Amino acid sequence: MNEPVMNKQQSARQQWMGTLAKAPLQTLEQLVAQLDSLPPYQFLRAPETGLTMVRGRAGGVGQTFNLGEMTLTRCVVQLFDKVEDEETVAGFGYVGGRSHRHAELAALCDGLLQHQDWHAQVQENIIEPLQAIIRQQSQQNQQQTAATKVDFFTLLRGE
Repeated sequence: MNEPVMNKQQSARQQWMGTLAKAPLQTLEQLVAQLDSLPPYQFLRAPETGLTMVRGRAGGVGQTFNLGEMTLTRCVVQLFDKVEDEETVAGFGYVGGRSHRHAELAALCDGLLQHQDWHAQVQENIIEPLQAIIRQQSQQNQQQTAATKVDFFTLLRGE
């Protein structure tokens, strides 16, 4: 099966959606609260929780297999233009777990990032700080893992 070709815009969106999904909720709430006069929005699909199948590949390249199920919450919002009160874009939020608020904020940020008037501000004030936090947490995890590493070696017997 051929993998679909992603353009630059799809790749950027996939990256920011991943960042929003991995973000700590409390930090995301604080960053969104700092934005000035958000545009009005309504739910196209209110936050709802369900299950999704997690799939894996042996060695990352083998044939896919079903690893198990995980809880997932999704939400879709429709943003409106404040001036003309017309629909602009739809934002989607998918997060692991049961947090309806996290899915709502992720959908709102996704919609704002698709809007040309908001993209730069949201990228600078929300996505970049969240990416820095996620990188820092990843480095801490790697350091903690490295501290527990055990190296095994074998001595050859002289005969």
